[in-house]
Amino acid sequence: MRAAFGGADAKVHTGLHMRYPFASIDEGAEMANARTDSDPQLIDELNARPASEAAKHLGEVDASPAYDALAALNPAFAQDILAALPSAQRRTIIAATAPEIAQQWTRNQLFERGAVGRLMEPAISVFTPATTVGGAIEALRALIKSAFITYGYVTDTDGKLLGIVTMRDLLFTENDKTLGDIMLADVFALRPESLISDAMRLTLNRHYPVYPVCDEHGKLLGLVRGQTIFQSEAFEITAQAGSMVGVEREERISTPIFQSFKFRHPWLQLNLLTAFLAGAVVAMFQGTIDRLVILAAFLPVLAGQSGNTGCQAMAVTLRGITLGEIKPGDGKTLVFKEGLLGAMNGTPIGVIAGAAMYFTATAQHSTHAIMLAMATFLAMVGACLVSGVSGAIVPLTLKRCGADPATASSIFLTTSTDIVSMGLLLGLATVLVPK
Repeated sequence: MRAAFGGADAKVHTGLHMRYPFASIDEGAEMANARTDSDPQLIDELNARPASEAAKHLGEVDASPAYDALAALNPAFAQDILAALPSAQRRTIIAATAPEIAQQWTRNQLFERGAVGRLMEPAISVFTPATTVGGAIEALRALIKSAFITYGYVTDTDGKLLGIVTMRDLLFTENDKTLGDIMLADVFALRPESLISDAMRLTLNRHYPVYPVCDEHGKLLGLVRGQTIFQSEAFEITAQAGSMVGVEREERISTPIFQSFKFRHPWLQLNLLTAFLAGAVVAMFQGTIDRLVILAAFLPVLAGQSGNTGCQAMAVTLRGITLGEIKPGDGKTLVFKEGLLGAMNGTPIGVIAGAAMYFTATAQHSTHAIMLAMATFLAMVGACLVSGVSGAIVPLTLKRCGADPATASSIFLTTSTDIVSMGLLLGLATVLVPK
């Protein structure tokens, strides 16, 4: 691919973010001129809401401005809003669109959420190889009144993508040359079923404004803008932090308070249940705590240190999952590494915590200062080891079960680290310190 592939600006008029696949140039120009206006305030209001709430808000808008607003949104978000609309209103909005737009929306709906196919926009500047440069330029004159056309796409009679033509090549080539003579044949294209995260990695170093999307037979299905890919992935990344603590990705700043309550409260109930499990472990050693009250001061120390170690492991694991760095078979290696790293980090921390226990116990004139220090050291190493393993296992297990690996992973991790850290300290103290 020549460097010219990424040379033109791909910014398109607000009303042209969803376009018309495989229409003739004349038809495309007519339709491009049909929808050029949209309400910026309505677009901002929709973007500030999750799909379900945006659909309710769109229910108060007439079909024509509703279509204009949907056409200006991220294509995947527009698909989510359409899916959330009542069927009657959805049919009304689709009826207000050109048939080609409805066809594109229908095509995009066939792909799973998170797939490149959900982001496709139609290609309007589609030519045959026999089209002359002069003919292509004349055909583009009408289109560029409404949109910046980044590339021309050359396809055969079956719609198979043969190459692309840049505006620079059209400008500096004789009018009687055909597009088949000047097109760039080695075209980089995305697959519609690919995950957006995979597409982001593939396009990271290319920086092309627009990417064609083709099926397994090379047929051109639509276009995806580089900005749209990174916008979609950025939203997934920002939603990940909330998912870890039970905040639904649909919740936004504008979400009504009772809806936010419904989103968050069930996870807090789950967190309460898991906290009871940790409390039950402490209750099992009530006699040891009554005998060695000093242990109570060190329980939160172990829980905090081991929890932070687990969060570090979980952050690295989630990053690897998001970026596709964890290949099949890498899970065991990652778990072993994070467990070993947890033990390595826990050793010097355990030495310091053990020393703190020793001096504290000595200051209280305890005759078991050495054994308490040893119990603290061993508990810290063991807790950090287990928390490192848990930090890797929790998101990997959720992913294997088909769930979002970030979903409430922090809650499950905190439970395991609390139970292990407190259980180890109290258990070791019970064994090592004589009655």
